[in-house]
Amino acid sequence: MEDSSSSAAYDKPLEPPPPATPTSAYHLHPRREPFDHGLLPIPKLIFTDGVQALSHLKSALLSSDSDHRVNLDTLARVLQIPIEQARLIIETISSVLHDESDPLLKAGVSREIDAIGVNVFDLLIVLYIQSYKRLLPKGHRDSASVADVWPSTSAFDGFLSALSPLQLVRSNSRRFIPSQADEEAHQLSYLQKHIGNILSLLADSTEGEGDDSLVLSMDKFEHLGFLVYFGEKGIAKIPLSQITPFFANSDPDMPAAPVPASQVLDWLLQSISSTQEHIADRVSPKENGPSSSDQDVQMADVGTTMKPSSSPRGPSFIEGVSKSSCVKQASDHKGTSVKVVNCHESVIYILAPLKYATVYGCSDATIVIGAVGKAIRVEHCERVHLITAARRICIANCRECVFFLGVNQQPLIVGDNHKLQVAPYNTFYSQLGEHLNQVGIDPNINRWDESIALGAVDPHDSLSHPAGVSDAQAESATRVDPDQLTDLVIPNWLEGEQSGSTKDNPFPLPDTYLASKQKKAKSLEEVKQILKESQLEENRKRELSSALHSCFKDWLYASGNIRQLYCLHGE
Repeated sequence: MEDSSSSAAYDKPLEPPPPATPTSAYHLHPRREPFDHGLLPIPKLIFTDGVQALSHLKSALLSSDSDHRVNLDTLARVLQIPIEQARLIIETISSVLHDESDPLLKAGVSREIDAIGVNVFDLLIVLYIQSYKRLLPKGHRDSASVADVWPSTSAFDGFLSALSPLQLVRSNSRRFIPSQADEEAHQLSYLQKHIGNILSLLADSTEGEGDDSLVLSMDKFEHLGFLVYFGEKGIAKIPLSQITPFFANSDPDMPAAPVPASQVLDWLLQSISSTQEHIADRVSPKENGPSSSDQDVQMADVGTTMKPSSSPRGPSFIEGVSKSSCVKQASDHKGTSVKVVNCHESVIYILAPLKYATVYGCSDATIVIGAVGKAIRVEHCERVHLITAARRICIANCRECVFFLGVNQQPLIVGDNHKLQVAPYNTFYSQLGEHLNQVGIDPNINRWDESIALGAVDPHDSLSHPAGVSDAQAESATRVDPDQLTDLVIPNWLEGEQSGSTKDNPFPLPDTYLASKQKKAKSLEEVKQILKESQLEENRKRELSSALHSCFKDWLYASGNIRQLYCLHGE
């Protein structure tokens, strides 16, 4: 609850200085994380009447608790959703929070998260942006040319096939994947349209009339940091209150008085427009001719690869790797997130501690991503083996993929998926233990086989869907048979000069998988002993050796491990 002095201040808000024009040194940018990892295909989270429904929800939530936080039980009751979905909302918000001091980020196991709950105003922002529609890749101009490689075996193929990874290969153009600049412009347009409504949810009412009836305090204003920030190349993100003309240089012991929400809105709209003009000025020179970073990537040539690229503000990119391998260490990443995009028939090793990771549009690849402390999203992939240790993972619109997981939270499966498999984490590298500790992943908690399947249609994808399809549930994943699980060996030389103390898989194997592994190890020793003691003629030895090699080769191809062998040989 607000104290009396604060309430009095709301009655008579001080007039702030007129909105200042944002300087050219700093521009307002949308935070990618809520839009990339904070959207959930839960129908009850999408409010058709927007502000009105959320305003009623705000009143109900604030009246239930005095510290502006809502726990698991209250959230489930107010939203009228199952406990499991309420927990998923809180865990999702935790993964995209902007405020590192929020107690939710220090919570470990689920029961701590349930009790701590989420800040009401962060929750309102997340619920509001569930109305966001992701920017779609541009439509394919020749669907017939890809029909033979992406057969229509699903009721959803007519709507989702335009995004299939093999179409990305045949299109010979990376423009089918929205660029970072396009996504940022799309998100800015969304914020420009909706920021006034979001401000009204953060603001407090006073006895004034008209535009001055809603005021915004500094602490409520800081919640906008969930969606936007100021910063440019080589400059750390600046707290919103320190760059505004309203709250700059405010004393924490004597916070600035609330200001009319209408003036804050004017300033924010001006900041968004300034950024849009900056983006337009930056893009306009490219209109006269393609730049090297925007040229088509000719994936038809099996030898073609793209060098990893990075942006000072955005994620590092590993893009367009084909029939090759790529190894990246912690020292190779400028930021804390990575995107693996449009890679095929390759092996990718990212042995680094990260906050976020995205794997998009890859096929016939083995991808190892070290330790991801916030969230990883895997989307539109086919026949990919992904090995990752992460706090949480979301799998969307994938086919025939196998996920070897060490995850602290339940895997989320959404969209049009087919023949997915999950298995316990099956590898290690020497610095893995240090990386897990650095990003806050507990290897003693692994919920790899407790996946949650939500809607088969993502309401955020802007595609049209036939009536009734939106009620369908996503196809879940099956477990890999314990006898089929093998360890993925990461050669020590891939780590270069860096080394750590991890000597084995830090995630304990479930009993059935451990028993199978021990049984196979025992059988191998017995075979080796038999071969050592056998007295075979030279020609029979050659026959036996040939048979063993043939069986091993068959296994390499059937398991997909042939990719790793070829790529390591190529190195």
